[in-house]
Amino acid sequence: MCQYSSEDGFANDWHLVHIGSRAVGGAGLVIMEATAVTPKGRITPADLGIYKEEHIPFLKRITDFVKTQGSVPGIQLAHAGRKASCAVPWEGREQLDPADGGWLTVAPSALPFREEDRPPAALLKEDIDSLIESFATAAKRALEAGFQVIEIHAAHGYLLHQFYDSLSNQRTDEYGGSLENRCRLTVEIARAVRKVWPEEFPLFVRISATDWTDEGWKPEDSVFLSKLLLREGVDLIDCSSGGNVRTKIPLEPGYQVPFAEQIKKEAGIATGAVGLITDAQQANDIISEGKADIILLARQMLRDPYFALHAARELDTDISWAVQYDRAKHY
Repeated sequence: MCQYSSEDGFANDWHLVHIGSRAVGGAGLVIMEATAVTPKGRITPADLGIYKEEHIPFLKRITDFVKTQGSVPGIQLAHAGRKASCAVPWEGREQLDPADGGWLTVAPSALPFREEDRPPAALLKEDIDSLIESFATAAKRALEAGFQVIEIHAAHGYLLHQFYDSLSNQRTDEYGGSLENRCRLTVEIARAVRKVWPEEFPLFVRISATDWTDEGWKPEDSVFLSKLLLREGVDLIDCSSGGNVRTKIPLEPGYQVPFAEQIKKEAGIATGAVGLITDAQQANDIISEGKADIILLARQMLRDPYFALHAARELDTDISWAVQYDRAKHY
């Protein structure tokens, strides 16, 4: 989850301790927050970035530590599109003016997320070509920084979601109109990343499986997109939802798991389940019942960095502890 604790995209000691704590806490995979592939792709000026070579050394320090704990370091590559240039959450989240450190945002069409926001600039074809290259270059940097899993962030109303969703995409070129055209950018970015990302390292894509509206993006559209991504060498679909339009989401434990189950079954691709998964037995049941292939935890891991160690004890399963903490493994 985004930490909004960077300057000019650089990771720092906060990120090392934050990510390192989850690796010490027994997580099999630790994924860095949404990391911008361009400066204008940041949600806030305090977002993490991987848009220049100078970002690599500290990221490498983090991945090196994660690996010493027997965990796998992953990273989300992201572009916020029209939801960029905002204040950090604890300062209100409002869109920032250029005079206050903000910038002109971009999107598939000149449609703001909120009525009070400045309209974004619609991306030109040459801008799209450059964006695809930015994702590929970011993937190369991620490899150099020691990451072993990439997740392309195409969910929560950020740029790629804005493209595949008809509610935010009114283009009439090859990136708009039909479902296949609206999916094109996400597919092309996955293809470009897969070309530079080693076959032995997994490639995930996080999508919003539904808008939770009668119009717009639906689960059957997610199945269609997932089939296209499978052909491009994507290994897993991380099944979240919402974020592109304001609507009421029916929150309850495991409320997004059915999307992971449907996409896994109908698209024939591995899926990750997310969303109000908060205890070990609940997570274990999702896997044992074949509803998803992995569980991805966010807020629960913020509450408890050692969730995996506690879950193993609850499920009566042995798990390795950091040798420095081993004396606390048994009561």
